[in-house]
Amino acid sequence: MLALQPTCALYLGAVTACKAPQHLPILQHIAYTVCVVPRRPARQQTVCLAGQWFLHCSSGQVQRCTSCLNSVHALTQVLRLASPSVLRNKDVFWIEGRPSEQGRSVLVRRSSDVGSIEDVTPGPKSDFNVRTRVHEYGGGEHLVTEGKAYFSNFVDQRVYVQYLELGSEPQPLTAADSKQRFANYILDGTHNRLIAVCEDHSKEGQEPENSIAAIDLATGSVDQLATGHDFFSSPVLNTDGTKLAWVAWDHPNMPWDDTMLYVSDVDAAGHLMGVVQQVAGGKDQSVQQPQWGPDGALYYIGDATGWWNLYKLESDGQPAALLPMSAEFGSPPWLFGCHSYQVVSGGTAVLAVFSDPSAAGSQLGVIDITSKALTWLDTGYTMFSRLAVVGAGVESEDGDLTVVTIAGSASKASAVVQLQVPNLAALLCSKPSDWHVIKTSSDLDLDPAYISEPQSIEFPTEDGKTAFMNFYPPMNKDYDFPPGELPALLVEIHGGPTSSASTVFNLGYQYWTSRGYAIADVNYGGSTGFGRAYRNRLRGNWGVVDVDDCCNAARYLSEKGSVDGNRLCITGGSAGGYTTLACMAFRDVFSAGAAHYGVADVELLAKDTHKFESRYLDLLIGPYPAEKELYQKRSPIHSANNIKAPVAIFQGDEDEIVPPEQSEEMWRALKNKGLPTTLMMYKGEQHGFRKAESIRSALEGEFYFYGKVLGFDATYSNDLQPMTIDNLPPTEGHTPLEEAEIR
Repeated sequence: MLALQPTCALYLGAVTACKAPQHLPILQHIAYTVCVVPRRPARQQTVCLAGQWFLHCSSGQVQRCTSCLNSVHALTQVLRLASPSVLRNKDVFWIEGRPSEQGRSVLVRRSSDVGSIEDVTPGPKSDFNVRTRVHEYGGGEHLVTEGKAYFSNFVDQRVYVQYLELGSEPQPLTAADSKQRFANYILDGTHNRLIAVCEDHSKEGQEPENSIAAIDLATGSVDQLATGHDFFSSPVLNTDGTKLAWVAWDHPNMPWDDTMLYVSDVDAAGHLMGVVQQVAGGKDQSVQQPQWGPDGALYYIGDATGWWNLYKLESDGQPAALLPMSAEFGSPPWLFGCHSYQVVSGGTAVLAVFSDPSAAGSQLGVIDITSKALTWLDTGYTMFSRLAVVGAGVESEDGDLTVVTIAGSASKASAVVQLQVPNLAALLCSKPSDWHVIKTSSDLDLDPAYISEPQSIEFPTEDGKTAFMNFYPPMNKDYDFPPGELPALLVEIHGGPTSSASTVFNLGYQYWTSRGYAIADVNYGGSTGFGRAYRNRLRGNWGVVDVDDCCNAARYLSEKGSVDGNRLCITGGSAGGYTTLACMAFRDVFSAGAAHYGVADVELLAKDTHKFESRYLDLLIGPYPAEKELYQKRSPIHSANNIKAPVAIFQGDEDEIVPPEQSEEMWRALKNKGLPTTLMMYKGEQHGFRKAESIRSALEGEFYFYGKVLGFDATYSNDLQPMTIDNLPPTEGHTPLEEAEIR
């Protein structure tokens, strides 16, 4: 067996844009450090990116090893970019999540006149953090208008207004003693107010109440506009402010299940009047992202045909699909503020982001509404988030357009990018060089010879069905395997579970593939991007279908001779953490695993989580408590005795989505069983780690854990939160790096 060598560039893993769970947004799970078999050098070279030479450098050599040292610090330089917008004067705004500032979110502006980039939000010593806690996942946390910005502040959840002049201080708009949270803002200039989603937590011991509400810009007073459902999102006014549309849904549905699109007239005083009409959605339909076009028509995304396609509400009130196709123009709305299309050219065309199941990632295209033709744009990117579009070309058929979005690819880090064209015709024939990068999430420049790009693979799974994965083969121009050696495999499991694996450039993935490790990023049954039927495979089957698909992905690659079947590891965060634990408890496929803020007890989750997901499991498993026995059967905590391999657990102590008690209970069970395990509890962290030191610790901690339980040298920096691995043989002690070695 090959000798294993220590690695050094432990901080190369980086945060990428949420997933969503994305979500991010949200926050998407970053790379994890695992048992890696080092490659045999093809030629004698000092290549710092490979990592292990750093620990063997003399002090003089370390000083010359600048690329490796820069990689060590890459973690604190990588930004989470979100929520781009652009004003008519072409000033561009976006949100930056900064691990180096305790994970806080900052509103940033690129001025169109001088091109300078500056923070709108006051500095890190202030208490300002642009983030809302509506649904806990947030999104839609701010709105920029001409001359002003409105935003939710994370610390107190008050709404603030801030003039855009340099040095302007935010001023509170809503009351200090308010228990209300807000998101998804729009401006109603006619009535001098904001319209937003409101989540009211004022009734102690009861579920918060959600509504569409108006916030008076003069007084800060709040009035309810639309009530009567458990959840609301996406309020939009038509051009003259006389009609308001919004989306609503009720327990036990999530926004990708059964939702309704409503429209109401607005009177001169700003009140909703007449009968509120449901114009789309309902049973077995998910609608999202309503938008009033310049032609006065209401557009939206719906999945009545089984795919999230674009629709237009015709004058007779009937919906018409703009371009029916087996592709997704929407994504699961874990966050507020989704905006994946824009009606342009006076209502004759739509610029839209869409995903084609046959290709990894997403694309940008233009739909001609009359001819129903789709033109794919040549952008050089394969991932797009929220679109922001301004210009005369929105209202008229012949006018300029400015498009701003966050885009990336398998070889390009996500970035705020901009395209300016004189008209629609120029948009249709635009090319990659027409897109200009405003701000990148990472300045780290890697040689393409070290970058592994994903291959989309459809593989067989249970009951004659197939599932999908993005496979990243090992890639490093300086190394090769000894004869007969195959790479170890890391199975990555996305969160959600109603979400998907991202193909955007991921430093963490490249860290491992450049060291001889293969990665399988699995889109198990229940993932999005493959239509409603595929998304619904997980209904009643969470802990079954996802587990089968992840295990079958690993088996498939092993049987094909792509990876070493004796060195299979698995990792995931949130729902991916649950699937990790379930694979370890219900199957015997993997040699080690790591669960990051993962669900160990689905029964406890059903009884103790926030409102947004409090009935999520009704559809994923079954109604609780009617299906109490099934919940216990699906909970890894009740099958901990079946786990045969070591498991590491990482958790935030302020997590409102997966309470810390979940991880503590699982850790105790593994410890009592005598398995090597660890629990790293991070103070002040919520669902997904945002602070640089927590991310570093989780990354290094997982590396250190795998090293100790699988038998290769590993280290853990002594400036981080102390880590203890339970049930290790006494000879396997903790060997921290010396302070001088991590400078």
